[in-house]
Amino acid sequence: MNDLFNRTDEELVALYAEGNNEAFDVLLKRHQARTFNYIFYIVKDKELANDIFQETFVKAIMTIKQGRYTENGKFPAWISRIAHNLIIDFFRQEKADNYIISDNENMDIFNRKELSEGTVEDALVHSQIEADIRKLIKALPHSQREVLVMRYYKNMSFKEIADRTQVSINTALGRMRYAILNLRKMAEENNIVLTF
Repeated sequence: MNDLFNRTDEELVALYAEGNNEAFDVLLKRHQARTFNYIFYIVKDKELANDIFQETFVKAIMTIKQGRYTENGKFPAWISRIAHNLIIDFFRQEKADNYIISDNENMDIFNRKELSEGTVEDALVHSQIEADIRKLIKALPHSQREVLVMRYYKNMSFKEIADRTQVSINTALGRMRYAILNLRKMAEENNIVLTF
């Protein structure tokens, strides 16, 4: 592990892509304070900053594991861009959730996609995807299934998950990463389509 601390970010990314999980731990330790501070400076809320920070590194993990990270010698800038995009997504969603139509706006509030009914075929496909996902989740190891259910079905932050399962946040992130990778692998092996 000490040898890893002397490696460049790009070397660590390459090692992690090859399966060396300790390499990612070093990257996380190296960039966590700066990344968290960047997020917190913008959102001004510690709990929200923690959530966005965790989502940033989950996204980084998935991108690297999928072989989509392009080495350009600027890992800190790349991780900051992921964080920045997630912050923008959060504020856009918050603005959409809090959007109020004033009396003088000429707009049909009922003519919105989220209020429209889908077709019967859409409902059947959606129902089949949900059933397939449930089967795949049941096939995950307990620790991965537990974290995935807490995150996506109970909407818990990674800090809450770590507290509940009595592990570190890094371990909770790792379990989530493996859960997602395993779901994708099982879906591929069984020719299951998980998108609508």
